[in-house]
Amino acid sequence: MNIPENLKYTKDHEWIKVDGNIATVGITDFAQSELGEIVYVEIETEDEELEKEEVFGTVEAVKTVSDLFMPISGKIVEVNVDLEDAPESVNKDPFGDGWMIKIEISDPTELEALLDSKAYTKLMTA
Repeated sequence: MNIPENLKYTKDHEWIKVDGNIATVGITDFAQSELGEIVYVEIETEDEELEKEEVFGTVEAVKTVSDLFMPISGKIVEVNVDLEDAPESVNKDPFGDGWMIKIEISDPTELEALLDSKAYTKLMTA
């Protein structure tokens, strides 16, 4: 399982990459493998201010639908529109082309509560 060390993680299996005051978010390799073949990604929260742990969208796989949760509070400033035509990118490249949203961070202190790669690995193996 791929768990890049340069990212932060949530217990809900989202990853977050911070660049200044913008954070890119997606689901982890573990999450996409558990969901199976992803057939649809729905994110209709662009330009909305959401709180940490609020639902920002859903991922639909062949067998299930799963909510996507905000890892931190902020405004969704960009949605990966390529996922509309290629939702399978989440399966093929969850940390690259399969990213989902970009957030303008409203409370940087919330980043401290996220898991690093070692803590996330421990969560997976518990």
